[in-house]
Amino acid sequence: MNNRKYVIEIASSDFATTKSAVEGGADRIELCANLAEGGTTPSYGTIKQCREAFDISLYPIIRPRGGDFLFTKDEFEIMLLDVKLCKQLGCHGIVIGLLNMDGTIDLIRTAQLIEAAYPLGVTFHRAFDRCKDPFKAIEQLIEIGCERILTSGQQPSVVDGIELVAELNKVADDRIIIMPGSGVRKENIKMLAEKTGCTEFHSSLRGKERSKMGFIHESFKDSVESYINNAINSEEVKILKNALL
Repeated sequence: MNNRKYVIEIASSDFATTKSAVEGGADRIELCANLAEGGTTPSYGTIKQCREAFDISLYPIIRPRGGDFLFTKDEFEIMLLDVKLCKQLGCHGIVIGLLNMDGTIDLIRTAQLIEAAYPLGVTFHRAFDRCKDPFKAIEQLIEIGCERILTSGQQPSVVDGIELVAELNKVADDRIIIMPGSGVRKENIKMLAEKTGCTEFHSSLRGKERSKMGFIHESFKDSVESYINNAINSEEVKILKNALL
């Protein structure tokens, strides 16, 4: 195990959580907004400031809204604009995922986004876990130039989808990276590495912290929205990495 090169990707939700993830030794950042909705495209200002502040591989998610992965023409145009923006800002890659109504990969528009992003790397996110035929999908994503698939093995938690992840990694045969995510924790990451053979792992390590506001309005004192902020503990990132040693 020790001589394998592992990559830890952390999903962050803003500048502060990105800073903590970087300080903890993350190898790559999936930069998002609204992680509670599964992640949506972060703002121009967030991407720019993170790109300038941190010397780390930065992959913003390109997703104009939460919900399903069936996008309208207008939404796709927004995605194209955001891809071009990430390219202009010097990001290392993007994270995308588009499906058709019948559960197949939206190959035409996925390929268009990959082409627009070039030479940036492209991760296909857990929209993959909602597709009808993962083995057909993996071949299609290899064909159009995706470099990695983020997957929990078509289960809500990767621990429950571990057998499919292992099978996908075997089929991938170094033609595309299979990156387990959703439920990757310090307690299970070594087991996931051993049972799947994967070397890249995705985790959000989502935490919360109390606001530093001095004045707390009585009517909103229990409001998560008002006085609880997203947080990542940098020590948790270090622990997650060290669990692979």
